[in-house]
Amino acid sequence: MTSAASPNPAGASVPSNHPTGFCVWLTGLPSAGKTSIARELLALLRGEGRFADLLDGDEVRRGLSADLGFDRKSREAHAGRVTFVAKLLARNGAIPIVALISPYRTSRAHARSEIGHFVEVYVNTPIEVCEQRDVKGLYKRARAGEIKEMTGVDDPYEPPESPEVVVDTLRMTPVESAKYIRHELERLGWLPHPP
Repeated sequence: MTSAASPNPAGASVPSNHPTGFCVWLTGLPSAGKTSIARELLALLRGEGRFADLLDGDEVRRGLSADLGFDRKSREAHAGRVTFVAKLLARNGAIPIVALISPYRTSRAHARSEIGHFVEVYVNTPIEVCEQRDVKGLYKRARAGEIKEMTGVDDPYEPPESPEVVVDTLRMTPVESAKYIRHELERLGWLPHPP
């Protein structure tokens, strides 16, 4: 077996015969579809017998980050905690799939640097579509002034400048998006062969 490697932008490489895991980090606006896509991707990878798990931003916030608010410092701390868990999983051979708004480029750059084996997936959904999909009514409440520092309304979302994968949710369902990400992971060398 060869030891050919596939470089990522952080300079880390993935030897095809190495058991080290890697992180798939889905970022996008609230209600962009990150969690739905991540769940479908998780099912695909587990169906192939791969050691994958999901770190959903909302679930982690209810547990590890229950003490944090939604100001910038708190959001970056939340992303930092998710990064720490994802790093532990990846270095033990797992594929952590992170579904997290992570609105700031600095937070995502920190995650890439810390985890090393890192694939950024931009779930690209226009804000008007996110507002239509918003089952929690958060955008409506933010527009009414009931919620402060809502990402995309009165707190910025900084789109990735050079993500490894871009998902267009206007053209693809969550199932199709997950299959596309799975295809791109293989094309980029992260999934060079079945486990």
